[in-house]
Formats: sequence, C-alpha cells, structure tokens
Amino acid sequence: MQRRVFIAINLPERIKNKLAEYQLKWPELPCRWTKKENLHITLEFLGYLTDEELMEVCQKTDKMASEKEAFSVRLNKVCYGPADKKPVKMVWVMGEKIKELGINPHITLGRIKTWQFRQIESEERPEINEDIDLSFEVNSIEIMESNLKRGGPEYTILQSCLLKN
Repeated sequence: MQRRVFIAINLPERIKNKLAEYQLKWPELPCRWTKKENLHITLEFLGYLTDEELMEVCQKTDKMASEKEAFSVRLNKVCYGPADKKPVKMVWVMGEKIKELGINPHITLGRIKTWQFRQIESEERPEINEDIDLSFEVNSIEIMESNLKRGGPEYTILQSCLLKN
C-alpha cells in the first residue's frame, strides 16, 4: 500500500484561529478555503511512498530533527500566490525565511476558483496584500499523510520528530 506523504510544521491552535479569521475578510472571493484544522507549512511533499520508503523517511527525518535546535517562525503577510503565476492560484500567508531550514514558508489559506475569478473585472477583484505579525515556536516537525476525499484532504500525523531543545 502506498501513502501520500509530506513533511510539515503544524501550527499552534491560536495561529490557526487567527488565520481562519483572515479567511472571513474576503467573502466575495471565489475561493475554496483551507479547513482551519488543515493549516500547516509544507516543508517537502514526498508523494506516494511504500511502507518501506516511509520507514526510511521517518528514520532520516527523526535524525535530522534531533540535530536541529527549536526555532521560531514569523508570519508577516497575507497575499495572492505564487507571485509568478497569472492568474493567481491561491491566497497565501507568507513568512520570513527560516534560516534553520533554508526555506521561505507559506501557508495556503485558500485555492482560487480560476474560472470564477476570471469573470470578475480586474479592478473589482479584492486587493489581498495585508501585513500581519504572528509568530510561534517550532519544537517538532511532522511526517503527515494526506488522504484525498470528496470534501477536501484529510491529514494524519504519522510521526512527530522532536527538535533538540
């Protein structure tokens, strides 16, 4: 059996609650909003893995995490993304670069319904470019499974890898 797997940083409940409030700001936007419980930062999407490959990923990720110090993430902007795509595809929350991992984090708040978005005159489309200031401490990295369902994906934590304190 193969599993659809990715490595992620899960968000604290208070951050998820705050981000879910932003989803309410643009009710006119044709968008499929991410369920609050599914908000996360994807570090790497691994695709479909066998149980054997998954075991190897768990071991390597656990070892890597145990060698990294806990760190903080600062989220600083809500905007359309990705910036290089036209028409836009998503509403993102962007963060400052995580030096410890060498990535610029983003969180998908919602996926734009492209056909409906194109029907809105460009000057009538909501402007989404908002500075925010949210931060949280990261003490673990999770190996997650994504099950694609009719009502949207369901995520399950397969393993939580603790960072060095």
